[in-house]
Amino acid sequence: MANQLSIVISAPSGAGKSTIVGQLLKEFPQLAFSISACSRPPRGEERDGVHYYFLEPTIFEQRIKEEAFFEWEEVYPGMYYGTLNSELERIWNNGKIVVFDVDVYGGLQIKSKLGTKALSIFIQPPSLEVLEERLRKRQTDSAQKIELRLSKASEEMSLASGFDQVVVNDDLIQAIAEVKNHILQFISQ
Repeated sequence: MANQLSIVISAPSGAGKSTIVGQLLKEFPQLAFSISACSRPPRGEERDGVHYYFLEPTIFEQRIKEEAFFEWEEVYPGMYYGTLNSELERIWNNGKIVVFDVDVYGGLQIKSKLGTKALSIFIQPPSLEVLEERLRKRQTDSAQKIELRLSKASEEMSLASGFDQVVVNDDLIQAIAEVKNHILQFISQ
C-alpha cells in the first residue's frame, strides 16, 4: 500500500460535492473513487458497486460488528453510511489516492484517523436558501426529507472549520478550480 494518501470531500447534501468529485476523477488519473456503503435503497440511476454498495440495514449492522468499516455513521435513524476497509485496501494496493465523497461527520472521522495523509475539503453552499433550491431541483427527495436535510445542513455548516480547506460553491467552475488547486498543492508535497 504505497503512499496511502486521501482526499476527503464533504458537504451538506446538495452542496455539489458529488459533481465536484466527478470532475476531479476525470482530470486526475492518480485518484480513485472510494465507493461508500449505505443501508438505503438506490435512488434514480444509482447502481450497486458503482455509486454505493447497497446493504440491507441488518447486513450493515453485522459488518459494523465485524469491524469491516474504516468509518461509519448512522446519518439518519436506521440509515447507515460508511467506508469499508476493503475499499481503501483496493485503491491503495493499486497505487492510487483515495477520494472520499462523504458526509461531514464521516469526513471529520476520516481526517482524524488519517491526519496529514488526508486533505479534507468542505464544500459550502452560498446559503441555506440556495441549498434548499438545489435540493428541490434534484427532485430525488420528498418535502419532508428536504426539510430533514436542511436542518442537518445548518449543523454541518457549523463544522466547516474542522476541515483543512473550505470552498464556497457559488460558481461551480470556480469551486472546481479552487479544489483542484488545493489537491495539486497537497499531492506535490
